[in-house]
Amino acid sequence: MKRAAYADQQYWGRPLPGFGDPAASVLVLGLAPAAHGGNRTGRIFTGDRSGDWLFAALWRAGFANQPQSVSRDDGLKLRACYVAAAVRCAPPANRPTPIERDNCLPYLERELSLLTSVRVVVCLGAFGWDAALRAIASLGVDIPRPRPRFGHGASAQVDRWTILGCYHPSQQNTFTGKLTESMLDHVFGTARWLAALSTLSA
Repeated sequence: MKRAAYADQQYWGRPLPGFGDPAASVLVLGLAPAAHGGNRTGRIFTGDRSGDWLFAALWRAGFANQPQSVSRDDGLKLRACYVAAAVRCAPPANRPTPIERDNCLPYLERELSLLTSVRVVVCLGAFGWDAALRAIASLGVDIPRPRPRFGHGASAQVDRWTILGCYHPSQQNTFTGKLTESMLDHVFGTARWLAALSTLSA
């Protein structure tokens, strides 16, 4: 159902692919399109409050050419970064079912296999963390035991990927101060440093 503020806009309402630099060294993995964000605009994290926080942080870290994204044709370009979601359609109440999670997993697997330069995966929330590990495992990679646990600032090395945990920039987290701009900046600064380090050691 449309929100009154967007009554004059045609909603996309279709599964959303990831987007960004095909030569990305950093993959940002979110939960799912927002009902009135990516579901409306046709591009993940575009046109909602979570996206406002994410793209501003990517811009400050040098991964984006502008600090906001309001539509698919607003000129946003990502550099060395690719953004995707674990679930490709907006789930009811923003809570994907196990079936939705499993049905969407092959798309993330395919992106990981095609994004051969990715060395760092920034997981926005525990759901993204779990999806990243599932996708990597499905590519035939052994996941460390005990299984790495999500936490803000958590880090795990899994084959060629470094998995970084970050609280999701949802309003629930940003309005309460659970996630601050400096916390988000630190995660993306770490991601940039690790990606550069992996390039030097290659």
